[in-house]
Amino acid sequence: MTDLHSLFSQHFGAMADCFLVRSPGRVNLVGGHIDYNAGFVLPMAIPMSTQLLIRPRHDRTIELYSDKFDTKLSFSLDHIEKNHDWLDYIKGVARELASAQVPLHGFEGVITSDIPTASGLSSSASLEVAAALAFLHLAEQPMSTAEIALLCQRAENKFVGVNCGIMDQMAIAAGHKDHALLLDCRSLETQHIPFKLENHSIVITSSGAPRELASSAYNERRAQSEEALKILQQHLPLIEALRDVSVEEFEQLEHHLPTVLRKRVRHVVTEIARVIRATQALQVGNLHEFGLCMNESHDSLRDNYEVSSAQLDWLVNWSREQPGVLGARLTGAGFGGCIVALVENESLLDYNKRLPQEYLKSTQLNAQSWVCTAAAGAAIQQTIHHS
Repeated sequence: MTDLHSLFSQHFGAMADCFLVRSPGRVNLVGGHIDYNAGFVLPMAIPMSTQLLIRPRHDRTIELYSDKFDTKLSFSLDHIEKNHDWLDYIKGVARELASAQVPLHGFEGVITSDIPTASGLSSSASLEVAAALAFLHLAEQPMSTAEIALLCQRAENKFVGVNCGIMDQMAIAAGHKDHALLLDCRSLETQHIPFKLENHSIVITSSGAPRELASSAYNERRAQSEEALKILQQHLPLIEALRDVSVEEFEQLEHHLPTVLRKRVRHVVTEIARVIRATQALQVGNLHEFGLCMNESHDSLRDNYEVSSAQLDWLVNWSREQPGVLGARLTGAGFGGCIVALVENESLLDYNKRLPQEYLKSTQLNAQSWVCTAAAGAAIQQTIHHS
């Protein structure tokens, strides 16, 4: 990542009263397409992050330079309008904070990020949480991680116009180093599950395939979940979300659902049960069982929820055939983006060397991999007082 300090000096001069915000990306380990069905998910924050080096201003202007886009953009906190660029994520957060009666102060600074964009690792949610922390730090008004996550989700839903669930923002705001995050997407209760890997690593691999269908298919799957819920509520009047349907209840009632909706609900109810199983496996250190849950999750996302792609399936199938791979699945919304695999460290070098070669040969696409550990959530890192 570019040296933030020299970048700041280049664009904004002396570094008096600056502070640094670091906000990670996230990868979901198990629990695909479950957050908007109010169930349980198991993501973790990753070492790749968005970093903001910021200096307060005495007016109500936000001016930021992004090295990823090599652009400097600004807006006034008194005139927040959508412009369909990366600054919209920060504008949306500012608008939600203003609605929550948080006093907003202007600032300027630089943004760097080594989270790949459009790959399903939540670069946008990372930027939102970073912006929220910056505004709150200047307002000297703390918020809980759940409040920050909900506020950032509203910014993305209402201002940016992406109908995302709560998982990304919560994983980024509430992550703990060496822990996965068990998140109840209804109550927002969290539990930090030890995930300090001694002899294994998490490997994230980007398929290099554009996620062209991701947003339209995502909205379609949400609508299908809501449609299935309405049908099931005729038989189970007390349920409020698909998370309230047990596997047994689904099996008794599935004949009431059209074929496509039946597959969608089968994924949701079995995936929620898998998240619980995967969590219990981690709690007793059973990584083989955890890897099985990853495999089953992918198979269900592919067959029942139908959000995989030829490239993701290639990467998952190839990974599962390699020595030392305990499990592999697509991560994020699907239709491109990334897979995540749990790999024994002894096999890591061979896995990371051969995967891109064989993938390129088979698909003519470039795969890129990152070896990850569970990282800490977003935080103000330091305040720099010198000039």
